[in-house]
Amino acid sequence: MRQKDQYLTDAQSAGDRLVAGHVREDPFAAAFKATRMPMIVTDPNQGDNPIIFSNSAFERLTGYSREELVGSNCRLLQGPETDKTTVTRIREAVGEGRDVAVDILNYRKDGSTFWNALFISPVWDDEGRIVYYFASQLDFTDVKSREAELAAARHQAEQEVAKNTADLKAALAAKTLLVHEVDHRVKNNLLTMASIVKLQARTTKDEGRRRTLMALLNRVEALSTVHRKLFTLDDISRFDVSDFARELVTDLIGALGRDDIHLTLDLQPLYVPAVKATPLSLIVNELVGDAVRRGLSDGGGEIHVVIKRLNGHFRIRVEDIAEPVQPDPESADYGRLLLEASAQQLGAHIVRSNEGRKTIVDVTLLVDDHQENKK
Repeated sequence: MRQKDQYLTDAQSAGDRLVAGHVREDPFAAAFKATRMPMIVTDPNQGDNPIIFSNSAFERLTGYSREELVGSNCRLLQGPETDKTTVTRIREAVGEGRDVAVDILNYRKDGSTFWNALFISPVWDDEGRIVYYFASQLDFTDVKSREAELAAARHQAEQEVAKNTADLKAALAAKTLLVHEVDHRVKNNLLTMASIVKLQARTTKDEGRRRTLMALLNRVEALSTVHRKLFTLDDISRFDVSDFARELVTDLIGALGRDDIHLTLDLQPLYVPAVKATPLSLIVNELVGDAVRRGLSDGGGEIHVVIKRLNGHFRIRVEDIAEPVQPDPESADYGRLLLEASAQQLGAHIVRSNEGRKTIVDVTLLVDDHQENKK
């Protein structure tokens, strides 16, 4: 008890000496006492580095009187929820004689807590010794509470967004699964139809009927190719015309089994809404099929397929060079009607021109900017 009393006496004496070292008119002393920022001074040359001076603002902040503070270590402001790591940082900085700034949860005399923006700095004498430690405090509990409220609100919002996102993903997955299932069944049905038509074409004895059946088979297989493409896409809402055309045209020409047909392709990736896939597949099929019927299947020749974007439009162009033959009128008329119907469905414009053995057919289609070439 006597030792504790001696510590208190020594701390009070050090505080008195500190005040006595500044005359009444000293602006530093006056500012220290009058400022609204809580401040204290400790003496590291005494055991346990006690508080030797505190201003009124510090006493109001903590609820302790000057008599209770002087001679005590600052740890009296610590409590059960004070972060031990932060306390260690303070202890190490004081032990090494350097400045330290931390945010720490402190306790008032009545047990209530406050968030303290604490700054501690050593005070050196002319001989390079630490004679005091100066500490300032700033109560930012309101700011911390608002941060906690904002964090809680943000967490709640993030949970709500995550839930809604999960619901949307689940709904989209279900929709995608349904669409894929429908496409899968349509594709299977088309393949069945193609097999039936192919079998009929092989068994018929009438050449004209066989050509008609083969033309029908090509159209069914074109539709089957479209649905197979859509079925394997991650994004079922759009369709790459060029990717489809490359496969379809290559298969059509390859099925002829002729090495005197020279095929060239100039295809740019071009995406359109999937709803346009079916009529576009029929257009490409009819354009190439028409070139085959007018001479390529008899005497060979050249065929060049172009798909390009043109300022908000895109163009499908099929050029062929061949010795012309007279196609079957009925097949030619049916192909022309199917081409025109498909073009009308898309709002497309067809232009046909002839230059000797060369025939050029252009189909121009408007594509919405927000749907074209999205990646």
